[in-house]
Amino acid sequence: MPTSPWITLRSDRLSVEVDPLGAQLSSLRDEAGRDLLWNGDPSVWAGRAPLLFPIVGALAGGRYRLGPSSYALSRHGFARGKLFDVVESTTEQALFRLTADEATLAVYPFHFGLEVRFALQGTTLSLSAQIQNLGGDELFASVGFHPAFRWPLPFDRPRASHFIEFDDPEFAPIRRLDSQGLLRPERIETPVSERLLVLEDTLFQDDVIIFDDLRSRSLTYGADAGPRIRVSYPDAPYLGLWTKPGAPFICIEPWHGVADPVGFSGDFTAKPGVFGVAAGESMRTRMEITLL
Repeated sequence: MPTSPWITLRSDRLSVEVDPLGAQLSSLRDEAGRDLLWNGDPSVWAGRAPLLFPIVGALAGGRYRLGPSSYALSRHGFARGKLFDVVESTTEQALFRLTADEATLAVYPFHFGLEVRFALQGTTLSLSAQIQNLGGDELFASVGFHPAFRWPLPFDRPRASHFIEFDDPEFAPIRRLDSQGLLRPERIETPVSERLLVLEDTLFQDDVIIFDDLRSRSLTYGADAGPRIRVSYPDAPYLGLWTKPGAPFICIEPWHGVADPVGFSGDFTAKPGVFGVAAGESMRTRMEITLL
């Protein structure tokens, strides 16, 4: 797999490293050098904060249909395994770019540009992903962020004291996946009490928790004492929370897209969460990570 040196960003409060392979946020440290991000131990889970494109989640049978043609794509798409070009790199900002090539066109027949920008200021890291349609026909895609934070955070609080607090009450039911990674049709009572979700491994025995009727545009993650992390997702219609039970990380994942529903056999353009981008236009989504 191709490699390239990681890009480092620094402010007076945080330091960040980004791997051009996948344009993946790969370390996030506070001013004391404490790691806030999962380290990607492959014996547990090799990801750190992969970028999901051009799909989020799994496809029914591992394939999708686009008009008369059918294509195979693995879960979450190919961007996380592609080497991005480093377009810009300063002390506090970096811009990465991926464009279609023969390999991507064989599985995803759209001429796209995918730009990912990281900007660090004080205690806030801003991430944005912009999907550009460089072809002559409408482009269809999904995109998502997948950062994995340490659980417990490195502030001397036990794992069992960690929770997620939403900005607004979240009463809507949640969604779950089946054993094939497909979206089950039923809606399940939310484990959130008012605004609070106490983190326990049992929550994730059935894989990811999916919110598809969100009121909050941000949340905080942390423990009953010590610094917390605010994650803001101003435009994401879906949010996933995931870990492997017992693993020392929690993923907080704003998505523009979701896995195929059970039984879905429609065209890719009708897949839930897929958006269209007209020729010559672009779509942009963003999130922010702030150490409080």
